[in-house]
Amino acid sequence: MLRSVADTVHAAFHRPSTPIYQWVQGAVWLLIALSIALMGVDLALEADDPLRAPLRHVDYAILILFGIEIALRIVSFHPPKVALFKASSASTVMDHVLGRLLYALQPLNLIDIITVAAVLPELRGLRALRLLRLLRTTRIFRYSHPLRGTLRAFQDNTLLYMFAFSALGVEVLVGGISIYLVEGSGQNPNINSMADGLWWALVTLTTVGFGDISPVTGMGRVVGGVLMVGGMFTLALFAGIVGHSLLHSVLSIREEQFRMSTTVNHIVILGYDAGSRMLLDAVLTEVDAEDRPLVIFSQGERPLDIPPEYTWIQGDPTKESELDKARLDHASVVILVSPRGVSPQQADGTTILTAFTIRSYLSKRPAMAHRRQPIYMVAEILDSENVEHVRTAGADEVIETNRLGFSMMSHAITMPGTASVMSRITSAGAHSLYTMPVPPPPSETPWTFASLASHMKRTHGALAIGLRDPQTGAEHLTPPDGLTVPAGQDLIYLAQQAVAPPQP
Repeated sequence: MLRSVADTVHAAFHRPSTPIYQWVQGAVWLLIALSIALMGVDLALEADDPLRAPLRHVDYAILILFGIEIALRIVSFHPPKVALFKASSASTVMDHVLGRLLYALQPLNLIDIITVAAVLPELRGLRALRLLRLLRTTRIFRYSHPLRGTLRAFQDNTLLYMFAFSALGVEVLVGGISIYLVEGSGQNPNINSMADGLWWALVTLTTVGFGDISPVTGMGRVVGGVLMVGGMFTLALFAGIVGHSLLHSVLSIREEQFRMSTTVNHIVILGYDAGSRMLLDAVLTEVDAEDRPLVIFSQGERPLDIPPEYTWIQGDPTKESELDKARLDHASVVILVSPRGVSPQQADGTTILTAFTIRSYLSKRPAMAHRRQPIYMVAEILDSENVEHVRTAGADEVIETNRLGFSMMSHAITMPGTASVMSRITSAGAHSLYTMPVPPPPSETPWTFASLASHMKRTHGALAIGLRDPQTGAEHLTPPDGLTVPAGQDLIYLAQQAVAPPQP
């Protein structure tokens, strides 16, 4: 019976997957919110308000509950050493005591213990520390919890911080004792005890300088000068340690920033290496970054050559668990870029895997059921044998960059100048290919391709070159002039810029 109760208490405070743990955490959240609210009401009331007495009683009761909660949490903790090693009864008891003591001194538990000290009226402000309990248990952060990361950085660099605080303690002790021995014998009316000397040394070392105590003798000023110089080195030491240990854990919160934003209708480029820079410039010539945010989701830190219009999100596009960082279910276009540092087969394999991962991710997102149109996925393929594979994986359009470039080069052998023409067509700012829905005919007589092409040339100076079925993606280039244009087709035309649908 006693063991069953102990297991239940342990589950209530140390097993997040159990229902009783969820109930206990919910009760703690309510008590924290009530405690903070009571503090606000208490501060707003007048000193002689009769309502303050009952509020204080309620607050003390909440403090008792917090004390019981932290006590049960510490008592029900199972020290790992006890479960791992066999020892004598005395050693086992010692391991239980030391294990629970070390657990109580962990930063998060120590904060909870400190907040119980708010039973003293002078320390009521410590109740606000309980809000950290809400922050560390919230599920707002998925990839990098800032509080846990910071505490982890402290734990991983405990020796560095112990060294820094030890150096500070030695300096305060030496400086405080020295100034007391030099000026504490009635020479300085502001130094009447060793505590005054230690306070002055701490204030001097931290460069705060309240001015309540200052040396009056020559030797005292020498001690003060040494402490001032020592304070400069001490601050530099702390700055270096903090910068080394905390910078990465704090900056990693950037992984959550875009996911928690309200960005929609953005273009996501998955994968980036040095060979992709031309793609970024080309996208900027086609897309207004003010209207459609541009995002790069790739591994590693942001390269220095990335244009400022792009948002860089660090992650692995082949992992479904990380795609949420880029709010992929709210994007309009996804571009899969092949890596250049591996063989074409390996690069295409990564592209195909990424495409499958995206489709699997999107199939589980509730937002996809409310979209007006699906996400358009464009994939780059290096080996033509993998085109159908990436289409099967879900790509809407496949660009065979190697075959396209090599075909242009080989065709230029027999038809000089064609490669230059094709380069201009595929470049923004020159004549390019566009598509648009075929407009209604000017009368009940349906369009023929010749009449539609003539209307486009006459009205917009555009050259109609074919039709495209938007359902199947099949193209019919240079169809016969007399071909009746079916309804619902897209017109493929060549123009210097996209034109509005022609009006009859």
